[in-house]
Amino acid sequence: MSSQQEKELTFHITGMTCAACALRIEKGLNRLEGVSEAAVNLALETSTVSYNPEHITAHELEQRITSLGYGVAKQHVELDITGMTCAACSARIEKGLNKLDGVASAHVNLALERASIEYSSSELDPAQLIAAVEKLGYKAQLRQEEGQNEDHRNQAIKLQQRKFILSAMLSLPLLWTMIGHFSFTSFLYVPDMLMNPWVQMALATPVQFIIGWPFYVSAYRALRNRSANMDVLVAMGTSAAYGYSVYQAIISNGAHHAPQLYFETSAVIITLILLGKLFEAKAKGRSTEAIKKLLGLQAKHATIVRDGIELVVPLEHVRQGDWLIVKPGEKIPVDGIVVEGSTAIDESMLTGESIPVDKTVDDQVYGSTLNRNGFIKMKATRVGKDTVLAQIIKVVEEAQGSKAPIQRLADRISGIFVPIVVAIAVVAFIVWITMIKPGEFTQALEVFITVLVIACPCALGLATPTSIMAGSGRAAELGILFKGGAFLETTGQIDTIVLDKTGTVTNGRPELTDIQLLPQGGLAEDQLLALVAGAEQRSEHPLAQAIVEGLAARGIQPAQSEQFQAIPGYGIEAVVQGQQLLVGTRSLMEKHNVNYAAAEEAMTALEYEGKTAMLIGLNGSYAGLIAVADTVKETSRAAVQRLKAMGLEVIMLTGDNIRTAEAISTQVGVDHTIAGVLPEGKAEEIKKLQQQGKKVAMVGDGINDAPALATADIGMAIGTGTDIAIEAADVTLIRGDLQSIADSIVMSRKTMRNIKQNLFWAFAYNTLGIPIAAAGLLAPWVAGAAMAFSSVSVVLNALRLQRVKL
Repeated sequence: MSSQQEKELTFHITGMTCAACALRIEKGLNRLEGVSEAAVNLALETSTVSYNPEHITAHELEQRITSLGYGVAKQHVELDITGMTCAACSARIEKGLNKLDGVASAHVNLALERASIEYSSSELDPAQLIAAVEKLGYKAQLRQEEGQNEDHRNQAIKLQQRKFILSAMLSLPLLWTMIGHFSFTSFLYVPDMLMNPWVQMALATPVQFIIGWPFYVSAYRALRNRSANMDVLVAMGTSAAYGYSVYQAIISNGAHHAPQLYFETSAVIITLILLGKLFEAKAKGRSTEAIKKLLGLQAKHATIVRDGIELVVPLEHVRQGDWLIVKPGEKIPVDGIVVEGSTAIDESMLTGESIPVDKTVDDQVYGSTLNRNGFIKMKATRVGKDTVLAQIIKVVEEAQGSKAPIQRLADRISGIFVPIVVAIAVVAFIVWITMIKPGEFTQALEVFITVLVIACPCALGLATPTSIMAGSGRAAELGILFKGGAFLETTGQIDTIVLDKTGTVTNGRPELTDIQLLPQGGLAEDQLLALVAGAEQRSEHPLAQAIVEGLAARGIQPAQSEQFQAIPGYGIEAVVQGQQLLVGTRSLMEKHNVNYAAAEEAMTALEYEGKTAMLIGLNGSYAGLIAVADTVKETSRAAVQRLKAMGLEVIMLTGDNIRTAEAISTQVGVDHTIAGVLPEGKAEEIKKLQQQGKKVAMVGDGINDAPALATADIGMAIGTGTDIAIEAADVTLIRGDLQSIADSIVMSRKTMRNIKQNLFWAFAYNTLGIPIAAAGLLAPWVAGAAMAFSSVSVVLNALRLQRVKL
């Protein structure tokens, strides 16, 4: 039996609190048979798993995550179903839906004609659920009156807000009593009732064991799985403070002003941590704004033609092969081909090009682009997750969910950090109670609590993923798609840029550039050019098409040709309006005894400029020449100069001849040119550069560039190029502009600088904080506040990347 192809799933995980959580889930999944790779992103709260479905199922992966003490978030959708006649119908639909991989539960209500489904968005989407119902012989559609369900992140934020408000209400009276103890706040009135130990216990207990219960659950699960996370530190520190306070309340027998109560410490620490988590959750939500913006570009509805009837349906109902109508001002719903009509479409959201692109029958159109001024009919060719925009969103999500190599270091440190901190806290406690202040249990306990609380490694775990999310999201807005965190990191280390010529440096299509004619007795220049256009119009050669288009742009109308013959390698022979016309090479002229000596110098000069010059013979005499060339993109020279100004070596690698290649090189100012290289040789040239110790980025757009793109340290595909090139590359430059190369390097360097800043401050915070806490110079509640806001500061620093201007 042949092995099934490996699958990839992304789970949305709930309950993670720090990098140790992410590392534990990652290890737990990677140990399973059939799992080739599992990566967990704390900031995105996702786990991406590559696995062999022959050895393990998606359900088993989900069970593993649950057994580790975390949850897998589900999406909820409601469908309106028609065609049900009895309970057997509803039971059949319910059974069919529950059998689908990715459906957690499905309930069908016959009376309401409604299905309520919980499912995993990594395995299914609403369109597939609708298709499953329709396959059973019924009709289904999304409930129209229902708004889109809030995702689990928004629900979690709301829950966090409620918990924080309740915790703050219970903790503030305790904080008031603590402040009242200071001599400089003696003017503050503290109600006598608040000084009663039992009252303080009544206020602190709900915070400790109801609001703070998730800390205990998480700590227990972590310890059960032989690991430790920040919740272990929080649970230990606050429990020590609370437990000691209860002990003091009991031995004081409820007397007012009982000595050494720490109820406010445990309650305020939990409250501050909740506040920090609330800020953190909101900030992390902002870091996914790039994806939200991309999703916002999608059309919401489409007008389809079925059985001659026009129907406006939700986008999810469009199927491959459907015929759609798009009116002026509407968005193209999905990717497809124009089958009727013509228009101009604004594709700036994909290419960055502000000028609308003319489209007519058989032209490709892309979902979410804007139809400017024409009425068209189109056939859907790619829908749902297969559209260009959906693929862009997928690449951004994968990049945000992947890890840069630098994060592995942070993960390893986080994994061993908590046990070390616990050991330091215990040693500090022992030193204080035995050596610094012998017998002073209260002071030693305070130091123990403070060390545990201030050392929570949240900031360390968030340092890298939040920067990757913000950096790759901003890059996507700028038209640069990094396929993963590793590529985002490596791009900034590049020192050599290798450019393909055709379609990368140049526009990739020939254009008419030069016309030099000799006076013809009784024949005006426009008339001669009309003869040339008439002859070339019959040819399918790209150079001929460039001539016809170029002459048409000059207002020349083709004359009617009577005879035509294309001679491969030479040119064309034609009879146009009774005139014998030749257009082609020197050899063609020599074959017909046409003396072209007067054109030799001009022709050679044009060829040195990288142009293809063609001689014109009329009725046996030389009449002039015409030249075409693959013109350089307007921004190529400025882009190359910018790359060189950044200290990068720029090389052009092409299969074209050396004369043409050097002409283009001179125009754009590259450092070195390698010409006449076959497609299979391009990868070898990249290897040669790498063997010289260079970090190489290859930039190309064609199928012939794919091997070189895959070989280079970083492969950059021009987004206007072929799918194969884009698939082989690590970075896609959607706009097809070489300025995007420099933009991608700048974005990479800024992101890595941001990550290093985050890691430095996270390390510095713990490195400085632990000794200060161990020395007894911090109150526990101050440590709690500092720990909470250190995480927030890291996230806010990462979010600065979303405002980068290039």
